[in-house]
Amino acid sequence: MSDRFEHARGLVWFRTDLRIHDNTALHRAVQACHSVAGVFIACPETWQGHDEGDNLVAFRLACLRELQDALGDRNIPLYFLELKRFDQVPEAMAQIAQKLEVGAVFANAEYPVNEQERDQAVRAALKEVDIPIEFSTDRTLVSPGAVKTNSGDAYKVFTPFKRAFIEQCGGTDFSPLPAPRKRETEEWPSWLQVKGEENLRQTIPDTVDGYSAVPMENGRLLGWQPGEKAALKRLKAFEEQVDAYEDERDFPAIDGTSKLSPYLNAGALSVRQCAHMALECNRGRWKGGSEGIDCWLGELIWREFYTHLIVAYPRICKHKPFKPETEAVPWSSDELAFRRWCKGKTGVPIVDAAMRQLEKTGWMHNRLRMVVASFLTKNLLIDWRWGERYFMNQLIDGDFASNNGGWQWAASTGTDAVPYFRVFNPYSQSKKFDRHGEFIRHYLPELKKLSDDEVHCPPPMEGYPPPICDVKETRKKAIEAFADLKK
Repeated sequence: MSDRFEHARGLVWFRTDLRIHDNTALHRAVQACHSVAGVFIACPETWQGHDEGDNLVAFRLACLRELQDALGDRNIPLYFLELKRFDQVPEAMAQIAQKLEVGAVFANAEYPVNEQERDQAVRAALKEVDIPIEFSTDRTLVSPGAVKTNSGDAYKVFTPFKRAFIEQCGGTDFSPLPAPRKRETEEWPSWLQVKGEENLRQTIPDTVDGYSAVPMENGRLLGWQPGEKAALKRLKAFEEQVDAYEDERDFPAIDGTSKLSPYLNAGALSVRQCAHMALECNRGRWKGGSEGIDCWLGELIWREFYTHLIVAYPRICKHKPFKPETEAVPWSSDELAFRRWCKGKTGVPIVDAAMRQLEKTGWMHNRLRMVVASFLTKNLLIDWRWGERYFMNQLIDGDFASNNGGWQWAASTGTDAVPYFRVFNPYSQSKKFDRHGEFIRHYLPELKKLSDDEVHCPPPMEGYPPPICDVKETRKKAIEAFADLKK
């Protein structure tokens, strides 16, 4: 072993960072260790407890298979272990590290409460066998908690957070890290027995216990091509249109958004790679350059903000509203209305088209996420947690912090949320952002023969339900329900 390495062998614990380029933990491992292996541990029972659905898990496993190939080309084996729950991971990691005879373990930090508790327990288990673990900041541009108010508190409002982020971190070099070079061939076992009957192996399954496989068609999953190569290709394509982002992002019939969220969530792409691309196009400026790029960089900061919040206020991770007083909102428990919302059968075309987009593609346009969330929580007055859970179960890009933040924003229960008296009118939103009904007709073919005016609010007709509610009356009732909290 060369003297320049700290350890003969190192282990990278992959989680939501399924890429070889700009992976901090992987970069640290190849710098510090003569020989490196990777491991991924699936915990489907815990994933189900977190409401992660078939689409999300299938995409994760598909990205993992591509990662294994890319690592294999560099003589870095990737092992796979399926357990049930997070609480089984510490003992298993200690066994793996010992049996593979590694000198250190490297991982990128994760921030929801359960993930942090798991990682602390893994650190303690490895310490007992004298093996260090190093956690790196990788899922965010800066470590949660790094951006604070002058009094040292976490920000609760986005705009001052954004201003402070740019002031404090705007000069940071976010240049991506290189992928590792091909390593010398090293003998690693093809499999190991870990945790009783569970085997550590170098084969990655199509699915795991409790989940259904989602079929791939022409290398795509629900229309999405998984993996790092597809992520980088999509990033390059978006670079050509990012200047138009602010002008086009709100129109669901236009391909005006980045559509990078599934890759960011799986870690097939890093947020640093996104920021670096945008800053390169914007001459290094976070603001004051292209309006489209400024706007998109702002969206990356929103992502930072929501992650910083779950660390500063961990109750958010425990199904609690940020504003405790909103626990008293008299939420409806109308399961039939909820099912109609889920299936896109509310009789409100823009809502139904959006929900069917989610069902068909595992993804929903961001403008429509706000519209359908407002409709569920304000017009139907159904608990935001029902919607949050359903989205996580369907989304291919389901990120806890962003999903929770978006739902609490729409429901007026979160920090810096939309004021309770602001309720999206789905009909005006539809006419404004899908003027000719192109998006609606795509997902609701039963309305394709209606005029551009009728498609937003159809007359009574066979094959399409009447509106589930009167949006003006339900808006009034929602405002009264929230106003009563102040009495």
